[in-house]
Amino acid sequence: MQFVVNNWYLFAGLAVVLVLLVGPTLRQLMHGITSVGVNQAVELVNHQAGVLVDVREPAEVDGGHIPNAKMLPLSRFKERLTELEKFKDRPVVLYCRSGQRSSRAAVLLRKHGFASVYNLAGGILAWQAENLPIEPYDKTNGA
Repeated sequence: MQFVVNNWYLFAGLAVVLVLLVGPTLRQLMHGITSVGVNQAVELVNHQAGVLVDVREPAEVDGGHIPNAKMLPLSRFKERLTELEKFKDRPVVLYCRSGQRSSRAAVLLRKHGFASVYNLAGGILAWQAENLPIEPYDKTNGA
């Protein structure tokens, strides 16, 4: 116990690191958001009429995006949320580059009454790692 008292700053730093590591996962769980892998995302889209939503910024999508994905950059997500209203009763799978930012958008959707919200674990990087199709960015599709 004396070690803890003498090195309180180390334990405070450890607590901060643990909160940063576990925080996003806890936030998803508290809001009822499920992280799904690439295969699960494909099943949601193909078998349950799920909708893919890309929340990356316009400068990030030059390398392409998942076919048929809606483009709603996170920086403008709140103001363009009404564009997704028609999909409120369908599964919505959000993704970004790696899966971190899309979890924030997923929380917003849950707060606005979307029933089935999913975060693509690993983002588009995971999609590309599975050699699934990517199509060029069409500037008429959003952003």
